[in-house]
Amino acid sequence: MARYLRISWLSALIIAAFVYGTAAIGSLFTAVGMPGWYQNIAKPAWTPLGSVIGTVWTILFTLTAMAGILAWNMRPRGGDNVVAMEILGINLLLNMLWTYIFFMQHSITGALLEMILLWLSTLAAVVIFWRLNRVAGLLLLPYILWVSFAFYLNWAIAMLNRVL
Repeated sequence: MARYLRISWLSALIIAAFVYGTAAIGSLFTAVGMPGWYQNIAKPAWTPLGSVIGTVWTILFTLTAMAGILAWNMRPRGGDNVVAMEILGINLLLNMLWTYIFFMQHSITGALLEMILLWLSTLAAVVIFWRLNRVAGLLLLPYILWVSFAFYLNWAIAMLNRVL
């Protein structure tokens, strides 16, 4: 059966709202939880500046929204589209949860463990999105690379602060 793309602008707005809503909540958790604690914990010398991290996340959330829109709007719609949105929803929840655990709860180890789930959900999203629309899958590759880097950074912070 032929598959084609026809964008529903309502679905695009809803997907973008969920993705950018996640970004906004994560930003709030970061802004509230960062002062004092984060500046005072040991971090590797190669830790990116906050402005760099914010810029990267803005780009990644934009790519994620685009990927979600492409994946959802592939025709004919069926089970894979729904699974893709479920995985995206789980991923966004895990993304927010990591920020809450790390910045609000100040749990470096808890965030590291949670990031395993975040990475796995990102991999699942890449695979299912790729099956629906190769461009959508490609748009998520920078996200999984960044989450991999963030996992390594989280691990390095855990080691430097002797919480592992």
